[in-house]
Amino acid sequence: MNFAVSTAEAYVADGTPLPEACSRTTHLAVGAHQDDLEIMAFDGIINCFQRSDRWFSAVVVTNGGGSPRTGLYEKLTDEEMMAVRRTEQKKAAMIGDYSVQFLLNHPSGSVKDGANASVVDDLYAVLDATRPETVFTHNPADKHDTHVGVMLKLIAAIRRMPGEARPKKVYGCEVWRDLDWMCDADKTVFDVSAHENMQAALLGVFDSQVSGGKRYDLATLGRRRAHATYFASHNVDTATGINFGMDLTPLIQDDTLTARELFHQHIRRFSEEIEERLKKVGG
Repeated sequence: MNFAVSTAEAYVADGTPLPEACSRTTHLAVGAHQDDLEIMAFDGIINCFQRSDRWFSAVVVTNGGGSPRTGLYEKLTDEEMMAVRRTEQKKAAMIGDYSVQFLLNHPSGSVKDGANASVVDDLYAVLDATRPETVFTHNPADKHDTHVGVMLKLIAAIRRMPGEARPKKVYGCEVWRDLDWMCDADKTVFDVSAHENMQAALLGVFDSQVSGGKRYDLATLGRRRAHATYFASHNVDTATGINFGMDLTPLIQDDTLTARELFHQHIRRFSEEIEERLKKVGG
């Protein structure tokens, strides 16, 4: 496959020829940075793990060169850091039994540039080769510009596809902002209680981030546990880990609908729910 950046690659951990590894894909996650996929798309990973009829593939769009670093990684150049993070992502692909791990290696600036079509071109090539049924990506309310940029580029790429070839579902997931604020009826609830050992392994393999100054492993597992407890106020816990998603499928069913409009629909329903509750209790 030919991508815009010469250092881009497609890694297949089990050695299956790339065309076959692409075609067996049923679930695809598209994230901005190395470790985003393991934070936001564990539902896809676990639902495909050790299955012959379901396969999870993943795309990391950026090169990861601008990440913060300390300790063992403090003196690494951006080029050295990018190499470390690519290796870590490949280790995650092996642990999680991914079908294909795409590393597109775009600079963040390309993602945040609305006029730059090279990322859309690359994502379209991946989508055309894999034809996934379910896609996970970032959500429109994420507070990281690069994350939101990836989501918008992905939607643009899907909209290039004919209707019958598009994924059946697209979910915007949690990384740099929780989605617990959404009305419960609007949330997609992913029960990620299973295989806590694998969850820890997938997050812990990104040592350059975890020991380099950001405890994503503890924070991510803690968020999943907190969601499981705080999701329902009048019921006992039925899960030990939950991720929330925003259903972005309307954006690929109606090409005139914008991400801003979809987001404002959720905000409006959230506001109405709060106002109704305040009114009900005398506020």
